[in-house]
Amino acid sequence: MIRVLLADDQPLIRAGFRALLEMAEDVSVVGEAGNGVEAVELARRLLPDVVLLDVRMPLLDGIQATRRIGAAAELDAVRVVILTNYALDEYVFAALRAGASGFLLKDIEPADLLQSVRVAARGEALLSPSVTRRLIEEYVSTPPRPVATPGLRRLTDRERQVVALVAKGMSNEEIAEHLTISHATAKTHVSRSMTKLGARDRAQLVVFAYESGLVVAGLTGSPEAAG
Repeated sequence: MIRVLLADDQPLIRAGFRALLEMAEDVSVVGEAGNGVEAVELARRLLPDVVLLDVRMPLLDGIQATRRIGAAAELDAVRVVILTNYALDEYVFAALRAGASGFLLKDIEPADLLQSVRVAARGEALLSPSVTRRLIEEYVSTPPRPVATPGLRRLTDRERQVVALVAKGMSNEEIAEHLTISHATAKTHVSRSMTKLGARDRAQLVVFAYESGLVVAGLTGSPEAAG
């Protein structure tokens, strides 16, 4: 059973999401929060698998709440998925940087909502939809000067290639096809890269790739060149 915490300041939005989620036999809504402070408190108390968190909430916004959840050792297994009304919400990439596993638009189709919750619960990032790729391109196209990242030196050349492809929004299957390797090998490279970089999930690999300068948004060319 996937345990979900809903956090949104609009009761009708929460009620709608609860109704959709509880249609599935493998999903249970264990709590609801109307602001960011309450969301963090309930996450600590209920230890849900997934928190669906509105990016704009009173008392504590979604970014700050995500950061607090991500910083709590006891919540290491909790995955935060940001909810937003806008395809290119300026706060979403900041939320990924803070530790979110991805984001969903509030007008998402019911079947896609359920699938997204399952994906997040498995520890995977919600980075495949084209809208997410556009968002990443938009908000890291002019990033700050690349920061020194010691973990980059721990990656092999192949792992750098794989991380760069993850940052482009590719799935393990797509990476395997692109690099002409097996799906199992691609999955292993992704897993080892996450371990070496201390990344919680694929979303954190994306943040690392852009902030380290391994990938530059909007730059054309093969990701292999980044290594």
